[in-house]
Amino acid sequence: MPSSGPTTPVIESSPRTGERQTNMNERAFRSRIRQQEILAEFGVAALKGTPLMELLNAAVRLAAEGLEAEFCKVLEYIPTENRLLMKAGVGWHEGLVGTASVGADLASPSGFALRTGKPVISNHLESEERFRTPELLAMHGVRRAMNVILQGDGAPYGALEVDSRSEGEFSEYDIAFLQGAANILGMAIERQRHERALKAALEHQRLLLKEINHRVKNSLQLVASMLHLQAADDPEVGRRLKEASSRILAIGRAHDRLYHSPQVEKIDLANYLSDICRDLEEVTPNSDLYFEASGPVFIGTDNAIAVALIVTELVANAAKHAYPNGVRGRIWVRLMRFADVAQVSVRDEGVGLPVDFATRKRVGLGMRLIHALVQQTEAKLRIERPERGTEFVLDISVEDE
Repeated sequence: MPSSGPTTPVIESSPRTGERQTNMNERAFRSRIRQQEILAEFGVAALKGTPLMELLNAAVRLAAEGLEAEFCKVLEYIPTENRLLMKAGVGWHEGLVGTASVGADLASPSGFALRTGKPVISNHLESEERFRTPELLAMHGVRRAMNVILQGDGAPYGALEVDSRSEGEFSEYDIAFLQGAANILGMAIERQRHERALKAALEHQRLLLKEINHRVKNSLQLVASMLHLQAADDPEVGRRLKEASSRILAIGRAHDRLYHSPQVEKIDLANYLSDICRDLEEVTPNSDLYFEASGPVFIGTDNAIAVALIVTELVANAAKHAYPNGVRGRIWVRLMRFADVAQVSVRDEGVGLPVDFATRKRVGLGMRLIHALVQQTEAKLRIERPERGTEFVLDISVEDE
């Protein structure tokens, strides 16, 4: 017997309707998966330090692909014109990328995203009342658009926009994808801004260092030249002034090496001493000077200058005392590296040192300067007495490079 109460109608769906809904869900799911793959792919490109324009072009291509849209563009904010310039784009008529622009005011969809930081979806541009439709979109038959801000640590770069001629609607899921791409791009842009600023600062410092060292070296060479001029009148005074000149040139060489060295705080002692020995050939005309090194040895700049001055004094002393009365002889300067010790030796084949040399209380200016410099560098100096001549050996600690 039928019930007399109210009945609830039953709406049956056809198998075809259910199948269509399932297909739509699967398609949407595959689309979301592809969007995540695209963000991962784009993130890797950004981390690799891809050049900016390549990164912008990749961004518009991948964003358009991820949203199945015909158009995409990166808009760079130009403050002086209060406009957004199309810096990169895909799908647009030829010649528009790099030239076309839209307003950056609040009445513009991309301008609103830039000014407020809020994403903008316009799914029906033909009936949009919140914003004006940019002429650029109208001429390409765009029906719907979506804008998000391109933000870094500093000022906003601009906006990332995706546009489509097709019917349908952009959703909140699409906003999340596009904002994710914009965030990756924004961080990459900001990082490259910092890198450019850092490179400019480093170049400025390099030029300053070059100029300072150039001026110091020239000033020291000028002083050395003046000493040479004054050395012409009295042979003894001239000899002393030439010795002083060689000391000044040794310091000048250090400043020249500072500029050429990859590290300002360190100098390659091998190259430095090689230059010093070439200079010393001019003040030791009665000696044949030879330099040998086992390889590069980097030490602190202050210590390198001290070592160069020690070598300068030892070579000058050898030329003067080992080969007296103008006798010609040979002098060797050697540099060796043993673990954490650099060993510098100066050897001659001359008359040798007096027996009581080590116990003498009175020594010349050169030896007093040598002992002071050895103490300054916390090095160790010893004297070897081979069968012929004398060898001074300096051991100085060096740090790992």
